Amino acid sequence: MKGHFSRNHREPQPASPSRAVAVIHRHQPNTKTCGERSEAAFLYKASSLGFGVAKPWGDSERYDFILDNGCRLLRVQIKATGCLRAGAYETRATYTLGKGRAVYSASDIDFLVAHIVPFDAWYVLPVCACMPSPMLRFYPHRQAKIMRLEKYREAWHLMRPTVPCVSDIPVRRL
Repeated sequence: MKGHFSRNHREPQPASPSRAVAVIHRHQPNTKTCGERSEAAFLYKASSLGFGVAKPWGDSERYDFILDNGCRLLRVQIKATGCLRAGAYETRATYTLGKGRAVYSASDIDFLVAHIVPFDAWYVLPVCACMPSPMLRFYPHRQAKIMRLEKYREAWHLMRPTVPCVSDIPVRRL
């Protein structure tokens, strides 16, 4: 039958090459779909590193994910960028507020995680690293000079507990 697997288990071919091209053009990524893909990649990455990951319902919060590091819950905002501008991959540590923009603060999020899509590189920034200058410029393609935010590249350890959790401290019974 047409569309079913044959005896040699090959994938069925599209009806015509022009139809396959039309499907590709119909699904060109935009900033929203790129952001959604980076969120999915973050979910996979963070969970594979042992973090508990939750997604808040809706888009009303200033953060995209809640990360459980075993001791506390962290609010994480994901920013994706794939465009090289003036030699850097840029994003902003800002959100929409009415008709303007506001810079993320510690009352909004705990971490901003920037995904540099062409390199699949992750920059894990504490929110305080974003506040002095909300324009974030990343240079994952440069090796010679260490840039301001390079120390945060793949810095997942910053989300780990820095002191033992209360649940990890042995309880002495009398």
